[in-house]
Amino acid sequence: MAQQVQATAKEAPAPAIPVLSPYKMGPFELSHRVVLAPLTRNRSYGHVPQPHAAVYYTQRATRGGLLITEGTGVSATGEGYPEIPGIWTQQQVEAWKPIVDAVHRKGALFFCQIAHVGRASNNEYQPNGQAPISSTDKQVTPDDSGIAYSKPRRLRTDEIPHIVDDFRHAARNAIEAGFDGVEIHAANGFMIDQFLKDSANDRTDQYGGSLENRCRFPLEVIDAVVAEVGAHRVGVRLSPYMDFMDCFDSDPEALGSYMVQQLNKRVGLLYGHMVEPRMTIVEGRRKIVHGLLHFRKQFNGTFIVAGGYDQEEGNKVVADGYADLIAYGRLFLANPDLPRRFKLNAPLNKYDRSTFYTQDPVVGYTDYPFLEEKEDSTTTDA
Repeated sequence: MAQQVQATAKEAPAPAIPVLSPYKMGPFELSHRVVLAPLTRNRSYGHVPQPHAAVYYTQRATRGGLLITEGTGVSATGEGYPEIPGIWTQQQVEAWKPIVDAVHRKGALFFCQIAHVGRASNNEYQPNGQAPISSTDKQVTPDDSGIAYSKPRRLRTDEIPHIVDDFRHAARNAIEAGFDGVEIHAANGFMIDQFLKDSANDRTDQYGGSLENRCRFPLEVIDAVVAEVGAHRVGVRLSPYMDFMDCFDSDPEALGSYMVQQLNKRVGLLYGHMVEPRMTIVEGRRKIVHGLLHFRKQFNGTFIVAGGYDQEEGNKVVADGYADLIAYGRLFLANPDLPRRFKLNAPLNKYDRSTFYTQDPVVGYTDYPFLEEKEDSTTTDA
């Protein structure tokens, strides 16, 4: 009898790990739910992607996994930091192609996050040293980061369609470069977020004032990109609760709900990607607030969450139906084989914050170690 019990126990399947379970995202079949979050890495010299980016992204690519690029500029006016990539020129498109091909050879899906930083810039990064453009002419208040943002110029009403077209053109270029889709960066205090939030949008035209007006430009961007590449290739990142670079909203729940409702009207939109509210301290530990449930319940498509998740928290929110996919940033940066480490419950490399935004093509970029390779017949590409 004991032998029979032992045999039955041996044959019992291992408990499912929620973040490593498969998921169908629109037309795409994912083998797991661990997503590489968009992470600025400052290694694209002259705003042109470099061969070392192929190493970085393929290190983190798995068969059926989803990677999202670092924020990639849609125009020369959209840059605000040293050596971040763009996708508005043919040279940039050609530079992205071998990087995308390398990721696809690993069997992964690859989305390009298209972005415009707006007033989060400095004259030195702008064409001819001009002022950065934004929803407003209010300058970002200096803080202790050491970054100095120049006084922006408020876009004229007649200029806004040109910015919309920059996003459309960047999306088309991304598909030409071979990306599976694009993520529209409407978060983190950048251009689209500056229009969305009432702290940074003091306009009196049809793009300012009411909630509907503040959301007009973002929705025009989404519609233009969807018309260009198809809703099934488009995701949108939002951070209604974020207070960053003087960009916050007096009623973030209303803002997030309105945008989610509008995304639902864009039938077939692939995913919504939202950033959690800031962490809070509970009993001496940093805990995620888990403040996105209201939006999760409203949204019809795939729901991705980001913001300080580890494996335990990721498993919990997937199992609870709070999220479909989890975007990992710092952990994935420091652990190129993160899904495998999750599967084996292996220890994680510690990240080095001092090398996040340096321009070295190796240090802090492609030199984080993998687990030692070992024969494991149960290990898959996940």
